[in-house]
This record gives sequence, structure tokens and C-alpha cells, in this order.
Amino acid sequence: MAEFEGRDLHLVKKALAIAILAIERVPGPFQSESDQADMKKVLDGLIESDTELEHYVRAARIAVTGEPD
Repeated sequence: MAEFEGRDLHLVKKALAIAILAIERVPGPFQSESDQADMKKVLDGLIESDTELEHYVRAARIAVTGEPD
């Protein structure tokens, strides 16, 4: 697996959080639950704390919905 650090790591974490939220918002049979589950596992392995996870979840929400909460 590729290793990321610094800004690249930040972008990977943010992209995963956005993708997870985007998949979550797709209705019905087009929602790829296996991709979403795998992305969550990868993101969980990269995130160091609950506070950091909250940061990326909020950033994803803003990117996908345009709203902070």
C-alpha cells in the first residue's frame, strides 16, 4: 500500500470522508455498501483520534452539502 504523509495524507483522509458520505446519500440499489465499508476501514486506519475523525466528517459534510451541520 502507498504511504502518504503531510498534505497528501490530509487529502486522502478528506477524500475518503467525502466519498463515504457521498455513498451514504445514494438511495437504493446504487449505494455501494461494500465500497463504503472498505473506505471506512481504510479511513479508520489513518485517523488517530475521535477529534480528528470529527474534523474530517465535518469537512466532508461541508463539501457534499455546503452546510457545516
